[in-house]
Amino acid sequence: MTEPVAEPPVPQGPVAVLTQVEKTYHLDSISVPVIRGVNILVRHACFTVLLGPSGSGKTTLLNMIGCIDKPDKGEIIVADRKVGEMTDDELSDFRAKNIGFIFQNYNLLPVLSAYENIEYPMLLAGVPEKKRADRVPKLLEAVGLADRAKNLPGQLSGGQRQRVAIARALALKPKLVIADEPTANLDSQTGQAILALMRHMVDRYQISFIFSSHDPEVIKSADDTIFLKDGLIQAIRRKGQGDAP
Repeated sequence: MTEPVAEPPVPQGPVAVLTQVEKTYHLDSISVPVIRGVNILVRHACFTVLLGPSGSGKTTLLNMIGCIDKPDKGEIIVADRKVGEMTDDELSDFRAKNIGFIFQNYNLLPVLSAYENIEYPMLLAGVPEKKRADRVPKLLEAVGLADRAKNLPGQLSGGQRQRVAIARALALKPKLVIADEPTANLDSQTGQAILALMRHMVDRYQISFIFSSHDPEVIKSADDTIFLKDGLIQAIRRKGQGDAP
């Protein structure tokens, strides 16, 4: 009997689209334009890096893509939802369900174990105990910390804490993970291991990562690199495709 031919995977649409996005900060009587008419497409299951000097607008862009902030002008669509049309409460709920965050200083709760830190966002989201008990050990194993489940953050190395942070970011199965300089506080060898782990998570869970970085190893591993300067996109480079239009 002839084996059925497997259907090719259905192409997924972009996880985030920014169209003519502008953001200005107002300091007393001074207006400071930070993002000026930016167009970005964050592809599904893609490793995207924002690259630019300090003050170029990288963190502001990440905050808007992460639904922490809203643009003054233009449109941002994340996971098929228009960010500008949601209330603050809707944004908070949407963020919890669709976006994971990884911080360079880890932001782990010091009184909770590695297991409990990963479980915490699931508790806040009301995930049943049985599902938590099933998912947390799998995430600990995926980041190579199955034997560190009971350790507090203070009993873990910097690299191990960042692994916990990655697992926590994936706890609610987000469509997008945002990281601000995720390897900045790590030595080069540990940073490379964390980078390889994040790359593996993109492939394993088919989610998108977008983060800022100055690390050459991070940039070399990117699928898409977005060059930002003075709030403007200078170029977008896709691996194997050269500069995007």
